[in-house]
Amino acid sequence: MSNSPITLSHWHTEPALIGGTLFVCWAYFVLVGPLHSAQNPDSPFRKSHACWFGAGILSFYLAVGSPLDPLGENYLFFAHMIQHNILMYVSPLFILLGIPHQNFDEFLERNPITAKILRFLLHPIIAGLLFTMVFSFWHIGVFYEAAIRDKTLHMAEHLSMFFTSILMWWPLCSKSKYIPALSFGPQMLYVLALMLGQTPIFAILTFSKDVLYDTYFYAERIMNISPLEDQKTGGVLMKLANMIVSVSVLSSIFYRWSKKQEV
Repeated sequence: MSNSPITLSHWHTEPALIGGTLFVCWAYFVLVGPLHSAQNPDSPFRKSHACWFGAGILSFYLAVGSPLDPLGENYLFFAHMIQHNILMYVSPLFILLGIPHQNFDEFLERNPITAKILRFLLHPIIAGLLFTMVFSFWHIGVFYEAAIRDKTLHMAEHLSMFFTSILMWWPLCSKSKYIPALSFGPQMLYVLALMLGQTPIFAILTFSKDVLYDTYFYAERIMNISPLEDQKTGGVLMKLANMIVSVSVLSSIFYRWSKKQEV
């Protein structure tokens, strides 16, 4: 294994990333956090919301700002897939759990046009399709390589995956009265459909006999793993993450469904 101290110790501190993160935290504090609660006693703020939101912001920065980013961008495909897993399955879920539904419903009441747009985007079919299409699109060779080589495009890739993942999680986690989550049965079908929709990309990455991305074919090997093995490892990691998340969600749905029927 060769040494790569620059990559393995580099943390992103670009103004766009740090400034954007701080702005989102400030907006959260003002719009739904303690400041909003102080001015609106009918919309109490719970510390658990802040904890979930903070965990979401932290995990997002660890995905795109830690050494994991240059490691996956320059050397290891499977490191990039770990990054994508965080952006799809961890950060969006945590941030969604950190948004008080009362504040969201108040916002929809004051903004009917935005409410119509969000109802369309958060419809399970639309949300699931957008999530699957964006995920698949960015793993097509030419688009993947373009994002790797252009910082702005790479940022757009990660943000598009992150935001469509929020849409994907909504039908499972929403507590909003205006755009509620699916009932338990349709939730299970929704999760199974998402699993099926992502299977082609997993299969291509895992079973391809060729290295699909030039970046990793020509990259310096910093681990004792070939480019093809790296690609297969990335495909397996993505599939395992998908299965673990899906089975966990299905188990949670089944448990809550059975408890509701006992009441």
